[in-house]
Amino acid sequence: MARVGLTTETLIRAGAETADEIGFERTTPTELARRFGVKTASLYAHVRNAHDLKTGIALFALEELADLASEAVAGRAGKDALIAFANVYRDYALEHPGRFAATQFPLDAEAAAAGAGVRHARMSRAILRGYHLAEPHQTHAVRLLGSVFSGYVGLESAGGFSHSAPDSQESWTEILNALDALLRTWPTSS
Repeated sequence: MARVGLTTETLIRAGAETADEIGFERTTPTELARRFGVKTASLYAHVRNAHDLKTGIALFALEELADLASEAVAGRAGKDALIAFANVYRDYALEHPGRFAATQFPLDAEAAAAGAGVRHARMSRAILRGYHLAEPHQTHAVRLLGSVFSGYVGLESAGGFSHSAPDSQESWTEILNALDALLRTWPTSS
């Protein structure tokens, strides 16, 4: 029987914290059992396996990030909304590297549909409405934003910009200005 006080929510939250400390890939039921001082088998009353644990952490991180992004973009439009949205992603990745890595975990279709990834896509599209992009250009732009945000913070987190000038914040600001300019002048013909 599982130790009193252990719940699925407790394990997922502890998994998210552990991912930030040691990395998402190294966060396993065995590692969590060690941290809680229980046998690994005790956790299986709350998570089926390592994949189930990682899915839970991914859904937790996506929800947490969506809440932060919603708050940041509320009442903003155009470039202001784009910058607020981008900064939330960057700040989250730098403050919670394991959780941010979890947001990239491949989810099955059912988990993805029920998770906050849908909210992220809606927020991206809401921001892009200010740029008046019709389909399929809007979808291309959503994918571009995700690629730029994830790619930049991934390189920055790995120390990719720490050995040269200018400062990474200066580059980030310039990249967001360039994204705004691109979105305002998006090519709509093939």
